[in-house]
Amino acid sequence: MAKQITVTKEGLKKLQDELTERKSTRRDEIKEAIRIARGFGDLSENSEYDEALDSQAQNEHRINELEEMLKHIILVDSGQQIKVLNMNNGKEIVYTIVGSTETNPFENKISDQSPVGIALIGKNVGEQAVAETPGGKVTYKILDII
Repeated sequence: MAKQITVTKEGLKKLQDELTERKSTRRDEIKEAIRIARGFGDLSENSEYDEALDSQAQNEHRINELEEMLKHIILVDSGQQIKVLNMNNGKEIVYTIVGSTETNPFENKISDQSPVGIALIGKNVGEQAVAETPGGKVTYKILDII
């Protein structure tokens, strides 16, 4: 059985938009690149043709990947925001827990499958959560659930 993927409505729209773009615009661009490259002559020594075929293969692989992902989506209303105190360094931070396809560390969006996400999910305000990260154990105190 394929792994289920948790996403927000925003994340689902991004996946659907990417699939649409790859199936239409990107496919057309690649077809045109292949057509132009064929015009350069001998295909056995035509690097432009080889590059266009590689782009086509990568695009089709990603289309297949997106279609498979969309079959196994679990939709959540929005990412849960949790304000925590990192007990190891004393810093407060607000994490948004999202599906694995929506993570963005620059926006503090962490996956529900990440060590920190797993540790925080299901905790209440005032409780502590310990995450086993690659850098070692990190203890968080839940300050607020937004």
